[in-house]
Amino acid sequence: MSVAVAAPERAGGEAALRRLQLLVNRRLDGLLQGDYLGLLPGPGSEAGESREYRAGDDVRRMDWPVTARTTVPHVRLTVADRELETWLAVDLSPSLDFGTARMLKRDLVLAATAAMTHLTVRGGNRVGAVINAGGPELVRRPARPGRREAQGLLRTVARLIEEGGAAREESLGTPRERRAGTSQVPTRPADSLAPLIEALNSPPRRRGLAVVISDFLDPPERWAWQLRKLATRHEVLAVEVLDPCELELPAAGVLELRDPETGARHEVQTGDRDLRRRYAQAAQRQRELIADAVRTAGARQVRLRTDSDWLLDLVRFVAAQRHRRTRGGSR
Repeated sequence: MSVAVAAPERAGGEAALRRLQLLVNRRLDGLLQGDYLGLLPGPGSEAGESREYRAGDDVRRMDWPVTARTTVPHVRLTVADRELETWLAVDLSPSLDFGTARMLKRDLVLAATAAMTHLTVRGGNRVGAVINAGGPELVRRPARPGRREAQGLLRTVARLIEEGGAAREESLGTPRERRAGTSQVPTRPADSLAPLIEALNSPPRRRGLAVVISDFLDPPERWAWQLRKLATRHEVLAVEVLDPCELELPAAGVLELRDPETGARHEVQTGDRDLRRRYAQAAQRQRELIADAVRTAGARQVRLRTDSDWLLDLVRFVAAQRHRRTRGGSR
């Protein structure tokens, strides 16, 4: 079961946020049983036990004394540092104001933010955020420990979603203005994701976990370098949010589509099978380019969809990463 977090009024927004947090707490604690090792950085500074070498292990972790004593290659495991500093790069640009299934993409961004804070805030860990709310300046929340601070971060994201949505609705004008094409839609910079990721690179921060939550619709060549730079110092997780209509167009006749980033409008004949085929091919290629850029950077990636159980998808991802950690695999 998923939940839409739409908040037309302040009181309703607070209530929806509390429902979201309750849902996240119950399901993540129940399904992961309190062990979030799959999300935390694996190698740490504290020495752990040794085990036999397996193909793919990092040879720099060879435990030579044990290897000499047993005549069998062994590697030294290290315990992940538990006082973790997590930074979230939260994208709330206009392209997130879209959704055709259970929720809008911006609601899914808030849900992912809630899940990430819940997974990383325990044990004195600090969580901070840099948020692109669609304006000229990024919004920053310093990294601080404690659930109260994490809740404050979530309220900030929820408020920015509410304010941004209201401002963009106002910019669309009346129905008559929209039909006449005279409404004004503010545009965002062509490379809005790159500055958001770069904000986690500068100033330099202590090593930890960096989570980028976005639809990644900016061309990868505009943000791939910043992501690679981020991954040289931090464990990086890319959370990609998407809607099924971004993958395939429905056969719904003539649709008037508006680009939320530029305000440009186009009429599209979705009954054209060839157009739908070309659209699906282009969308598939776009997803491949995004995945390749994330993989080349050395980051991990999880996709959350507006038409699926996003919490279950996240649990499966964390469980798979935990399995890789315990088997000694590298990222």
